[in-house]
Amino acid sequence: MMAKKAKKQEDVFVMFDVTYEDGTKSSRRKINVAGLDRSEFEAFAKTEIMTQDRKIAEMSGKPRGNIKELARSA
Repeated sequence: MMAKKAKKQEDVFVMFDVTYEDGTKSSRRKINVAGLDRSEFEAFAKTEIMTQDRKIAEMSGKPRGNIKELARSA
């Protein structure tokens, strides 16, 4: 039997579903939450998703709308 490799602190991710003000949705957005308390996940995730959206918009030329709702993926 092989030993399981322990997850490193920097490999802790949480998935979020995002709903934008224009009604579009983006599912299972991955955010690295290593070292954060559970109470900090959502605020940090929103900031990280906004940063990801800006980078995507720069590359694609199609900006995303404002985030209306953020929920942890099941």
